[in-house]
Amino acid sequence: MSKVPSITFNNGLHIPIFGLGTWKSQLGQVTQAVKDAIDIGYRHIDCAYIYGNEKEVGEALDTKFQQGVVKREDIFITSKLWNTFHKPELVEGALKETLQNLRLEYLDLYLIHWPQAYKEHGELFPKDEQGNIQFSDVDYIDTWKVMEKLVAKGLVKSIGLSNFNKRQIERVLKIATVKPANLQIECHPYLNQKRLINYCKSVGISVTAYSPLGSPDRPWAKPGEPLLMEDQKLKDLAVKYKKTPAQVLLRYQVQRGIVTIPKSVTKSRIQENFSIFDFELKPEDIDYIDTFDCNGRFCPMTASLGHPHHPFENDEF
Repeated sequence: MSKVPSITFNNGLHIPIFGLGTWKSQLGQVTQAVKDAIDIGYRHIDCAYIYGNEKEVGEALDTKFQQGVVKREDIFITSKLWNTFHKPELVEGALKETLQNLRLEYLDLYLIHWPQAYKEHGELFPKDEQGNIQFSDVDYIDTWKVMEKLVAKGLVKSIGLSNFNKRQIERVLKIATVKPANLQIECHPYLNQKRLINYCKSVGISVTAYSPLGSPDRPWAKPGEPLLMEDQKLKDLAVKYKKTPAQVLLRYQVQRGIVTIPKSVTKSRIQENFSIFDFELKPEDIDYIDTFDCNGRFCPMTASLGHPHHPFENDEF
């Protein structure tokens, strides 16, 4: 049995508080990474259609099911609806392609990946002649109504949102007959998201942190940008607890009750990231790490700037 604690969704279902992220995990590496993670004790794998590696994740899952290491009901699988599939008539087909890729009959959690829709029936990042992203005017409210039908059909157990701001979540809640179970957002000490997390708690929505280590390998990083893992204040804490900076960052999130999904394809790192359940940060050190916040967003989705549903423009949080 896995030693990872779970948190309870507003629908009574459970999600392991710790999982393996697969964003940027390369083809040829991600299959082995998922196998290693399951062997180590991970029971939660976070995926998305846009990552382009769901078939490889599915191959790993299938292998572990056939070996009898885990059963389907032992493992929690998340995926996400990409921006070009927001039109209501495209949602179910997009999910079914994800299920086929992952070799699964249902998902545990399906998220709308971003609130902003892109032009349908073409590239996943459709661009005009000037290289600008081509938008669609689909309202995520209409997308949500179809997401709810996926639950009724048994194709997904729970549904949620990703990269939505407070105002956008409120719009969904006003029309929802199935309440969002989870919000996935960028979250780390440079962007601790305290206000948004507190809001979500107040309305019964759990939160998942992506890029909990500050996304040091993000492809758009510029020279000289701060590296969270190199922060001397963090390094000093790691020495104090006899842990690595990464382990302190991950423990920080878990102790806040935030589902945490660090990405790695290196077995030793996957193991290191998992080894955070044998120590606790003192409350004063959690408060101290909170002071690192500088509104330091590493994943600003600048390609969609100008879209009326872009979540990070002109928003309080």
